[in-house]
Amino acid sequence: MIATVNPVTGKCVQQFTEWSDEEVESALVKADRAAGTWARTPFATRAAVLRKAAAVLRDGARGYAELITLEMGKPIRESLGEVEKCALGCAFYADHGAQLLADEPVASDATRSLIAYQPLGLVLAVMPWNFPFWQVFRFAAPALVAGNVGLVKLASNVPQCSLAIEEVWAKAGAPPGVFQCLLVSAGRVEPLIGDSRVRAVTLTGSETAGRKVAASAGAHLKKSVLELGGSDAFVVLADADLDLAARIGVASRFLNSGQSCIAAKRFIVVDDVADAFVERLVTGAKALSVGDPMREETMIGPLARNDLREALQHQVDDAAGKGARVLIGGTPLPGPGYFYPATVLEGVQPNMRAYREELFGPVAIIIRARDEADALRIANDSPYGLGASIWSRDTARAEAFARCVECGSAFVNGLVKSDPRLPFGGIKASGYGRELSAHGIREFVNIKTLWVR
Repeated sequence: MIATVNPVTGKCVQQFTEWSDEEVESALVKADRAAGTWARTPFATRAAVLRKAAAVLRDGARGYAELITLEMGKPIRESLGEVEKCALGCAFYADHGAQLLADEPVASDATRSLIAYQPLGLVLAVMPWNFPFWQVFRFAAPALVAGNVGLVKLASNVPQCSLAIEEVWAKAGAPPGVFQCLLVSAGRVEPLIGDSRVRAVTLTGSETAGRKVAASAGAHLKKSVLELGGSDAFVVLADADLDLAARIGVASRFLNSGQSCIAAKRFIVVDDVADAFVERLVTGAKALSVGDPMREETMIGPLARNDLREALQHQVDDAAGKGARVLIGGTPLPGPGYFYPATVLEGVQPNMRAYREELFGPVAIIIRARDEADALRIANDSPYGLGASIWSRDTARAEAFARCVECGSAFVNGLVKSDPRLPFGGIKASGYGRELSAHGIREFVNIKTLWVR
């Protein structure tokens, strides 16, 4: 079902009819026609569209933010921040895209040789619901300024966000076919990947969805980029600033009601400071207000769907049933909506689902480490490898530790976040490829060698 279901009430607000095969074909035809023209459009013109998109986002920020909050429950303050981040991403690639894609001369046996970065054409993006604007613009800004065109299949529970994003690009002056959103179910993705007009595919989503997209892309020899789940380690060493670490730890874990792939999920704390850190973390988590996400003071809104809340509860129950202590929270809040309180589990062990699986909700788990070496072992004892956060007053030592963590992004004394200036992505079951920065914009280009005698 493609529908807006308000997670505050659990009631369907608006339902949409899934596109027919004819409507999908029409979108493919328009995108294919636009691809050649857009690739030949001067870079300055493409950059101007991105700058206008940033302005459109800022002008309509409140309305876009309320749409995000209505459809998936993000606290309104965070939704406003998400819209602004999209504007910043557009502005970054408008300002720096030409430099990032400039020809690179290379000395060789030729009279002249160089590397040119040329667009691939039509890129299919399969995007999630948890950051329904940012995930799309994180793909679209670099892809479009590089001369590609985009078809986006956004999650079925945020259809109004999907339509609003398409409208942003239209208002920004993107020609017809350059950016389109498809109202289709997940089952329609595989045939789209196989279509000869689609040159590449990118997905942000679950490990299960990533495996399916990777298999289909591989079968059709299509370039793919996957940004999948994470179970990020938040490592607190013995010399850490505990007050700061706990404050940032609360922010990192409970942002977006815990529904973030790069949230701090496994708090790995050296025994010497574990009691003191846990006390601070619990105190901070208790102070988080749960309620209507449209209210400015709300810090934790509902989970996006009821099935997500039920899955989270099964993970918590499994841990508690095997000996983990529930320090706060641990059960869904009564009443309408999909609310779940800030929860902290102490004593999580390898035999528990919470140790191995990603917890996609406001649940923090505490794992005690004997010492620094044991903390590193635990941090790497995960199928995921998206991000990690290391806490120590000795930054050189923490950086050395961070280099040893198996992940795509490691932050010292800070929470893991995406930044247009830095590459973003993971390893292991967290996917492959990179978004953002020079590395991200070059994922969907033909890196062409030119050799001239």
